Parts: sequence; C-alpha cells; structure tokens
Amino acid sequence: MRATIPLLTLAAALAAAPSAHGQTTSSSANLPRVVIPTSREPVQRTRPMAQTGTQLYPWRQNIRATVFWVGEQPTQNNPTPNCKSSWDTKWMENFGGYDNPDPSQRIADHRNSDFRPKAFIPKLNPFYIALPYNDVGGYRSHKKEASRVIPWFARMSPQPGKTTLKGRWIQIYHGGRSCYAQWEDCGPWRTDDWEYVFGNQPPKNRSNKSAAIDISPSVRDYLGLHSGELCHWRFVEAAQVPYGPWKKYGNQTVVTRDGADLEAKRKYLEYLRKLRDEQYKRSGSSNERH
Repeated sequence: MRATIPLLTLAAALAAAPSAHGQTTSSSANLPRVVIPTSREPVQRTRPMAQTGTQLYPWRQNIRATVFWVGEQPTQNNPTPNCKSSWDTKWMENFGGYDNPDPSQRIADHRNSDFRPKAFIPKLNPFYIALPYNDVGGYRSHKKEASRVIPWFARMSPQPGKTTLKGRWIQIYHGGRSCYAQWEDCGPWRTDDWEYVFGNQPPKNRSNKSAAIDISPSVRDYLGLHSGELCHWRFVEAAQVPYGPWKKYGNQTVVTRDGADLEAKRKYLEYLRKLRDEQYKRSGSSNERH
C-alpha cells in the first residue's frame, strides 16, 4: 500500500522554505536559510545554516556567474546580441531601454531597495537571469525531454511551443546575501543543458571558466557578485518569493502582507490536491487487488 500525503501536510510544506526536484547537494554548511518576511520591508542579509530534511528544489552549488544585460551587443565572450531574448523578440523595447551595466549609470541603493538603470524606470523586472536550457523546440513544439525533466511542466499544461520557463523565479546566494530573480533568457553559450539545469550533472559549457548562469546588473549590484565569481542558486515557487527590489518594477503580481502571491499559491495547492487524489486512487486500487 502506498503512503498518502495529507493535504494539510502538503499545505504546511508549501508555507515552509522553497523546495524542487533534481540535483542533491553534498555540502550545505554555507547555504542560506530561506527568509519569507512578515512585512513588505526589504530582505536583509540571511544567516547561513545547514540544510535539514528533503528539499523539493535543491541548490546548484559553486556555479560560475557572468554578467549580461538587455541591449548587450555581441562580443567574443557573448556572440549573441541581447536586444531580443529566446522568448521575447522585443525584449529591449519591452524592458524600456538599454540596461546600462556601467556602475556610474546605475542606482544601487540597499537602504531604499532600489536597483536599476538611472536613465529610465524599467517596465520589466531588472532582476533577471539566463540559464542554458530552452524548452521550446519549434514554433509549435517542445523539446522531447521537456515534459519529463521540467518539474512544473505537467501542472502548467502549456500549449504546444509555449515556454514554461520564462519568468520562473530563482534564488541566488553569494557573499552572505540572498536575492531573487526571474529566468528571462537562455545561456550562457548553450540552450540544451537540461542535465545541469534540472538534473545532477555539472554544466556542459567550458567557455568563460565553465560559466553556467548569466545575471543582470541589478543582481550583480545587490549581491556584489561579479563576472567570474561563484554563487549558489535554486528554483523557488512564485508564492515563496519575499517582497524586495525584485518586485518593485515591472508587471509584478501583487503580494499579500506576508509576501505571498495568492494566485500562485492557489494554483500550487490545487496541484497538490490533485497529487493527493491520485495517490488515494492508486492506494484504493492496490487494496482491491489484495
């Protein structure tokens, strides 16, 4: 007989720290606890602590980061222009302009939780990242492994060719500080490395010292994380992202006072209910056979 998962247990798990499938970690001494504040105040520094129990979304540890930005022109280390992204042909236009990475042309203010270009107010979240996988295989199709390896693919039930990755939230940790950003492009260098992004394999890329995550200037400034340095990152659910500068600009979902995105939380609870019901059915069928 298979064990069932009570709804209250699942709901309690949702309210706890962010969690996902995939890579396990061998060392957790320097990983942060997840902070979900009880107000809309900016997130403060988090104190590292050891992991306890099983986590749904595991940390990818000691991943080399590189900085990229909306409007970046091709270079030797970045052969692809960033006026458009893998999923947005008008990325720079929709963002509101050139996300100038020059520190002298940026606002980086921890006191007021403001991280953005000086020249304009961004129309999209300036906390964005790129990871080396694209789930879309063509205009009307997904890559053959996408439904199998992406943990949230089934509950999103996407239309053929519609990405399930754009806008996905991740948590990044570096130098005693933690921030949140959204997945908005693919790279660096590769778009096929699902074994690293969703599995337990090291990155395939060997360029730029095996860089495996691109971060925006706002992420760089908030964390003090520069190109070539290492960080930890993991996926988190939208309902588990606390209020902070990453929810200040763009078309962000309104959150409650405890930092929760109610619609995302409702959808996730519905998904957990379906899992529970399926387990009840399987358990009932098993009892009938015996």
